[in-house]
Amino acid sequence: MEPPAASETVIQGIAASRGIAYGQVFLYLQSELEIPRYTVDPDKRAAEVARFEQALVVTRQQITQIQAQVTKNLGEEEALIFDAHQMVLEDQALIGETIRDFQKTGLNIETCFNAVAQRYIQAFAEIDDEYLRERAADIKDVAKRVLHALLGQSAQTLMALVDQRVIVAADISPSEAAGIDRSAALAIVTDAGSRTSHAVIVARSMKIPAVVGADRLTTLVRNGDWVIVDGYDGVVIVNPTEQTLFRYGKIQQDKQSFETRLMSVNELPAETLDGVAVTLRANIEKPDEVALVKQYRAAGIGLYRTEFLFLSSEKTPTEEEQYAAYREIVAGLAPAPVTIRTLDVGGDKPFPGDPHLIGPEANPFLGFRAIRMCLEYPDLFKCQLRAILRASAHGTVELMYPMISGVEELDRANAVLEEAKAELRARGQAFDPKLRVGTMIEIPSAALAGDLLAEKSDFFSIGTNDLIQYLLAIDRGNNRIAHLYDPSHPAVLRVLRLIVETGHARQRKVSVCGEMAGDSFYVPLLLGLGVDELSMTPTLLPSVKFLVRAMKMSDARKLAEEALRQTDPRRTTALIEAFYNERVKMG
Repeated sequence: MEPPAASETVIQGIAASRGIAYGQVFLYLQSELEIPRYTVDPDKRAAEVARFEQALVVTRQQITQIQAQVTKNLGEEEALIFDAHQMVLEDQALIGETIRDFQKTGLNIETCFNAVAQRYIQAFAEIDDEYLRERAADIKDVAKRVLHALLGQSAQTLMALVDQRVIVAADISPSEAAGIDRSAALAIVTDAGSRTSHAVIVARSMKIPAVVGADRLTTLVRNGDWVIVDGYDGVVIVNPTEQTLFRYGKIQQDKQSFETRLMSVNELPAETLDGVAVTLRANIEKPDEVALVKQYRAAGIGLYRTEFLFLSSEKTPTEEEQYAAYREIVAGLAPAPVTIRTLDVGGDKPFPGDPHLIGPEANPFLGFRAIRMCLEYPDLFKCQLRAILRASAHGTVELMYPMISGVEELDRANAVLEEAKAELRARGQAFDPKLRVGTMIEIPSAALAGDLLAEKSDFFSIGTNDLIQYLLAIDRGNNRIAHLYDPSHPAVLRVLRLIVETGHARQRKVSVCGEMAGDSFYVPLLLGLGVDELSMTPTLLPSVKFLVRAMKMSDARKLAEEALRQTDPRRTTALIEAFYNERVKMG
């Protein structure tokens, strides 16, 4: 079928799942639920609560069926998404708040439940961590299903998709994504979302392209429009011309060839052309990601974000529960090292286990979070430290403190660590007495006082996400200024060099575990600046390893020297791009 004669329109979004697709649009428009509001008679209130409990039962059954369907169609790993949904339905805080609101106001249960759910959704939506922020989608999806059950309605699905089409939607929830027929979907594009959204997870599992954040695309296309979806560059082209189609046909061949080349290096060592070995490790959130770490041949874990264990539970996990999770990862990867970051919640991250620990703040990004919160609640902190120490008896563990701003905090944290060690000795429980303890450098004051911190740290790990945000005073989540977030800024390069030189002057390893480490574009710059180790999302390892094997370390050092001489970040970016393109030939 020939594309219609219409003007070509290019929409820039965010590349989320690799690949290029061309086809007609299936426009999936989800209507908003209309929730009635009325007062329930006192003599009917017990029945209203029972109606709510029945809706929860029905929703649990639906999600169990969806999970079975996803397990069959996509696999067990993808079906794990719905464990989080079942946890939402079992969240006694959410259920209890709903019933308390109902008893207090007498308003119908739909109104009360929706109000409570919206509060939770808003709290998670304001989290700085992208992965955890996307968990708002879990609550939103479950809430919609419960409301449908209460209103006696059927939830919408994507089952209507029968022909091969490109799905275009405002957003796609996990259960909606579960209904997609993999043989009928060519690609997925959403107005909203991020690289960690459920639509993206499903798209990657199905090995189809996905673009998110394609602002207002649903208002610009109609069912049947022809589109190109470029999951490499995050571009959607509506009604492409013949010239564009020809150009993308060539691009698709080149990209597919490049993907094959990327995966061909997965089994090979990460070593530069001039024989310098580079350590590439993985960032993870959950124990079940150990399989990915092994699949992509990471040299251990450079960042285990322990907060997922806390934020995915309605109560604070006990020492035994934490120990079991940490031990599973450490033993599963032994003897490869596992760097465990202590709890990084507070301020902008809700803490379901004890919401009273963290109150509302005017500026949560500069507030009561991470090590600051842990030092104020030493029992909570010590409980985690004991669990990490115990796990160190099962393999190689490195412990790392987040958001350290100076020596005083580091001293206090290490004092609590010594108390935890003493308590384990008193219990007769084993741990590694030579456990290495490191500091995350993500606050400018830590970078400037690095010589003082290096005296009391075994290693440094640079969290580039927050470091750049704080250094340039830019909120990455603010769309109006997000474009100013620039890793090529002269101040960023100078601070990175300072951290590396300060660490090396005291024989301390310096790694990077922020987003820059997994961006093969910036990898030569980081290595040229002297960074010893890079840690990233497991699936990004092949592209980084490919580039490492395509370059000389001596050339990377020259690139870093030249970049440090620049005053305009655009010039720096151009230098990095030329270096990158020269070594990654796509044609």
